[in-house]
Amino acid sequence: QVQLVESGGGLVQAGGSLRLSCAASGRAFSTSATGWFRQAPGKEREFVAAISRSGINTAYADSVKGRLTISRDRAKNTMYLQMNNLKPEDTAVYYCAATSSSVFGGPYTLSHEYDYWGQGTQVTVSS
Repeated sequence: QVQLVESGGGLVQAGGSLRLSCAASGRAFSTSATGWFRQAPGKEREFVAAISRSGINTAYADSVKGRLTISRDRAKNTMYLQMNNLKPEDTAVYYCAATSSSVFGGPYTLSHEYDYWGQGTQVTVSS
């Protein structure tokens, strides 16, 4: 089992930056592929960014490429999402997710490929 806790959300003006964190406990992040998803009011949860189990390969949704960066710190057992040049359409609840330890490879972009989820952190971008 792994527990995930997101933090770092908040209110920011368009063009601003935020860094989301996802702290893992119960198991090392190095034994999982991990990712970020988001859900805006009235919309389906959507893929944002993902990183492979090795930590080498990454994937991004087209809407965030060049603005958001996913990374992982093994020593801190924490995943990050650096969000720059934020837009009002980035407003959503952001969730971190991890695969089970039996899954190798990645990055994975579909929500059903993940086994563990955090509780979410709200990001609001004002225009």
